[in-house]
Amino acid sequence: MKRILVATLALSLLATTAFAAGQADRNTGCGLGSLLWEGKADGSVISQSLQATTNGTFGNQTFGITSGTLGCEQPANIIKNDRALAFTRDNLDPLARDIAAGGGETLETLAELLEVPAAERANLYSRLQSNFEQIFVTGQESSADVIDSIITIAG
Repeated sequence: MKRILVATLALSLLATTAFAAGQADRNTGCGLGSLLWEGKADGSVISQSLQATTNGTFGNQTFGITSGTLGCEQPANIIKNDRALAFTRDNLDPLARDIAAGGGETLETLAELLEVPAAERANLYSRLQSNFEQIFVTGQESSADVIDSIITIAG
């Protein structure tokens, strides 16, 4: 009976640790801090704070995203504007709301950063709204995935 209890406890601990590591990845994103603290982080607030602080101090997430290094995903469609990538990363939730609504300040700003001509924006917003499920499939998409989908739909 004790063996079953110990095995159950060990499995629960492993599952919790794996969940915490996955949570840390979502909270801190990619970058030098996430790479340096990878494997050393236990998913606690302290380790996630160290990762986020290191990422923020060195400001290398944009470089990681555009180069596909530092644990970041490089968008398949390379765009020349790093600010659009950073904007998407920093405004993913408001951008999702604006795409679902078919317009809004966040979507307008992204269109400006992507240098979409003003005359074509209403059509773009409509196409993004009608393809919302292709952009946000699971709700866990990275900013690189979202910008790739937007560029593909924008054609």
